[in-house]
Formats: sequence, structure tokens, C-alpha cells
Amino acid sequence: MTQARRQAERLGRRTETLSALWLRLKGWRILDERARTGAGELDLVARRGGVLAFIEVKRRKTNEAARYAITPRQQHRLVRAASLWRSRHGALAHLQPRFDVIVWSERGWPRHIEGAFSLESPDLDGLI
Repeated sequence: MTQARRQAERLGRRTETLSALWLRLKGWRILDERARTGAGELDLVARRGGVLAFIEVKRRKTNEAARYAITPRQQHRLVRAASLWRSRHGALAHLQPRFDVIVWSERGWPRHIEGAFSLESPDLDGLI
């Protein structure tokens, strides 16, 4: 792994940790961080009320760049990973699943986009 890749990995982990902290301050309960499944990794899995959110964290120079970093292929991977995660946590089956995105840019506060895409039709057009 190159030095640049290691730095990017560290920054990504730090951003995920900050996102989890920020969500806790907003009343979310973090159930899992960097959850590995056979279909890939889920950055954060959180619960608030009757919602079970699978949260992708993206940090880029701009919100727009972060938006385009979540491709339709990645959305489908996240849906598959969430399905596998839910199958291993049957006690949470009654909760409403949702796919959220937390966008970090170089300036300002993070932006939490609730319901960024759905199980039926992954689409990020309304993200930014």
C-alpha cells in the first residue's frame, strides 16, 4: 500500500469516527461501524426510533464530488451488504431500513442526507 493510500485510509477512518460521534450527538445509536459482510463494508449502521439507517460516509473537496463518489454500482453493493447485515440481526427486522449519506467537504459542517437512495430505485439525483 502506498503512502498516499495509507493517508487516505486514515482520513477515511477518522471521518467515519467523527460521523459516528456527530450522529450520537443527534440522538442516534450506533449499532455497527465498518461492518463487513460478504457483499462489502457498511461504514455505519445506526438506529433512531423505528429507523435502521445504513450510512455511507464520503469526504471530498466539495459536496458535489462526494455525491458523484457514490455510484449506482456502489449503491447496489450497499443494498446487498445491508440485506446480509439485516439477515444476521433478526431482532431488528421490525425496523424500517433506510440508506443515508453523510457528506464531508473541506469546509463547513457535515451534511446528513436522510433517505439518499432507496432499496427499489437507487438514485442520488436529489442528493445535493
